[in-house]
Amino acid sequence: MTETKVRSRGGRPRLPAADVRYKSVNVAFSRGEHAHLCERALACAMRLAEFVRETALSRRLPSPPAPAVNRDQYASLARLSANLNQLAKHANAGRQVIVADDLLIHMIGEVSRLRLDLIGVRE
Repeated sequence: MTETKVRSRGGRPRLPAADVRYKSVNVAFSRGEHAHLCERALACAMRLAEFVRETALSRRLPSPPAPAVNRDQYASLARLSANLNQLAKHANAGRQVIVADDLLIHMIGEVSRLRLDLIGVRE
């Protein structure tokens, strides 16, 4: 009686397809930068490539600059709020503040328009 033994493939088991890394990025470092990275990787008990990958993927990036339209609208909002602040200051000081109704309606409309512009909604 001869039995055929099924042999398993040796070696490391395959990773799921989503975890396989097949793209590489070449990054050049100066000698000093490379030495600094090696020291930091060693301090974390990591290989250099692993350290660079983890640092690049887990690091919080700075926020992108505000779009130009937001800066323009912010300037308009600053002018409007300065005018409102002056009116509030006079009213809080006990002075009589008289504002035309159409001006208040205009200011309410401007505030609404600015809010919509800042979030990217057009009327």
